[in-house]
Amino acid sequence: MHLAKGSRVAVVGLGKIGLPLAAQFASKGVEVVGCDVLPDVVESINAGRAHIHEEAGLEEAVAAAVAKGKLTATTDTSAAVATAGVVVIIVPLMVTPDRAIDYRALDAATRAVGRGLRKDTLVMYETTLPVGTTRQRLGPMLEKESGLEAGPDFQLAFSPERLYAGRIFEDLRKYPKIVGGIDARSTDRALEFYRSVLDAEVWPVDNAETAEFTKLAETTYRDVNIALANQFALYASSRDVNVSQAFKAANSQPFSHIHRPSLGVGGHCIPVYPHFLLGDATNGELSLVRDGRETNEHMARVGVDQLQRAMGGLDGRRVLVLGASYREDVKELAFSTAFAVVDLLRRAGAEVLVHDPLFTPAELANLEADVVDLESDRAKTVDAIVVQAMHRDFRDIEWRSFKNLRAVLDGRGTLDAEEIREAGAAYIAIGISETRAAAPK
Repeated sequence: MHLAKGSRVAVVGLGKIGLPLAAQFASKGVEVVGCDVLPDVVESINAGRAHIHEEAGLEEAVAAAVAKGKLTATTDTSAAVATAGVVVIIVPLMVTPDRAIDYRALDAATRAVGRGLRKDTLVMYETTLPVGTTRQRLGPMLEKESGLEAGPDFQLAFSPERLYAGRIFEDLRKYPKIVGGIDARSTDRALEFYRSVLDAEVWPVDNAETAEFTKLAETTYRDVNIALANQFALYASSRDVNVSQAFKAANSQPFSHIHRPSLGVGGHCIPVYPHFLLGDATNGELSLVRDGRETNEHMARVGVDQLQRAMGGLDGRRVLVLGASYREDVKELAFSTAFAVVDLLRRAGAEVLVHDPLFTPAELANLEADVVDLESDRAKTVDAIVVQAMHRDFRDIEWRSFKNLRAVLDGRGTLDAEEIREAGAAYIAIGISETRAAAPK
């Protein structure tokens, strides 16, 4: 895409997705200015340092882009937008603990963009949005602040980020980029831009609403699939069924893609985005999505109840939760099942410990559990362990080193059951019957 002379790309929001995007665009020779409300983030980037350290290749990419003069950062979004031919907005859409949408951060960023917007600029949203938000909420806001009209004066499109933390640059090369504008011109400009800065295919769809729905459909599919796996597992647990073998066998048929049962679903995406659909569903629409959400929200209680029965009660028992993150090897607590697990254990009277090598004790203060070192005496004398996130650091745990261990709840279905049983503990997982869980006599 040929930008106007002296113009550049403004990336608004320099978080876990925005900063890698800025570095990716800069790697293609585009001049990029990153915008963020946090002065420390801006200062770090201008010094050539990424403030995000868990993303493979990001620190090197940021350092290289800054050294080449292709990446700068600022807290003045409006001024940056005034010099840009393309604006990419990737500010998080926040949700409350009860999954209500909080638009404040995104609205503030949109207004700041609008104040600097000039004619013929392409504005792209990558933040996951409810269907219709680009056209009906954000477009009018940009128009009001800028005095320009979306379509004739500036182009507006939506392109969902489809990235997995920890492998963002790999995903940018692999997954097709979906783009849909509020009109044909907006779609065409978005298509041209992304083809100039990405190596992956870029797919146009009919409109912004179709692009918005694409992201919600693919993430909600995963939530419903996990719920189905959990329901299958609960059914199997009352029968003489080896769930993992059954799922593996079923998935050998190419039309079967049963996911893995687990204690629950966490993160900013999978447990949240179904609510973006359910929020405007009417007349019984999306009942399967609603049922799936309820199933997955209930699984932490199912797992803790299994542990409680295996232990003959948890009152006064010392229980260690391994992994506070919502998934393995990622430093992120958003909607982590760990919160529900810890709360349920405490309500059952257990003394709850937690260990996660990715976090400091201060960062886990809201868990209401004692943060311990894995080699401490308290950790080594627990009665039970719950594996909530299977970090790579846990792969070589010697289960026999836990002196009083009576049961392990494998919340992610990733452990070797026989190793647990050989250590003298019961192995518990979603879908494992109580007779199969028993430790050797």
